[in-house]
Amino acid sequence: MSKIESAFSSLRLKGEKALVLFLTAGDQPLSDLPAILDALVEGGADLIEIGIPFSDPFGEGPTIQQSSQRSLDNGTTPLMVLEAMKKWPKAVPLISMGYYNPVLRMGLTRFAELSADAGFSGTIISDLVPDEGDSWVAASKTQHLDTIFLAAPTSTEKRIIDVAKQTTGFVYAVSRTGVTGAENQVPPDVSVLVNRIRAHTEVPICVGFGISTPEHVKMVCEVADGAVVGSFLVSLLHREWNGGSGREKVIQAVKALKAATHG
Repeated sequence: MSKIESAFSSLRLKGEKALVLFLTAGDQPLSDLPAILDALVEGGADLIEIGIPFSDPFGEGPTIQQSSQRSLDNGTTPLMVLEAMKKWPKAVPLISMGYYNPVLRMGLTRFAELSADAGFSGTIISDLVPDEGDSWVAASKTQHLDTIFLAAPTSTEKRIIDVAKQTTGFVYAVSRTGVTGAENQVPPDVSVLVNRIRAHTEVPICVGFGISTPEHVKMVCEVADGAVVGSFLVSLLHREWNGGSGREKVIQAVKALKAATHG
């Protein structure tokens, strides 16, 4: 059982769903990253996605695009992110999230090896579709990394089946079409997508895109195995972290999100 599978198994025993948090590495100084991760875990994060900045994050909304650009302006590289993660004790499973171009440039085998060495438990490559992902899945398996694919409301039945077949760890269900970003409400038909995926796999399903309040988290967790919160947290860290002076505000916000995952 992988670390991600083990996390979901433990949550089921406690009657909880997963709070999955996303942040962009290097938006704050990389030297702060371990302290930020500690704060997220203290608040109740069950899994954490570490965004690797990319110059053309076309699947992201303005909040994450801007954070990625700030990180690049700070000089952040994929290798620097992987090196920074070695300094954190892995209190919860970590997932790298990024785009295929930097992985190809580094080489699939090398990226998988360095990711495992940095303590990651899985990867999400946002622009990699399952029918083109065999080489990456193979490289990941050699390093015991889970490979997480995305399914959207517009996915065909074939794409849903391919995602279900190739994904390990959890399936990332995109709550709506378009790009990421905090929204005022989660589409009420998200249960339709979750049920379409669940018909083809027993792997946990987490819903992301636009999840920004405890009410969103609660709604999502009524039908899925977890909620992914990204843009809201990225914005919160940008406003409040300030070298750690806003640590308590971040912890309290995460606690409110986590409370909504309890059955």
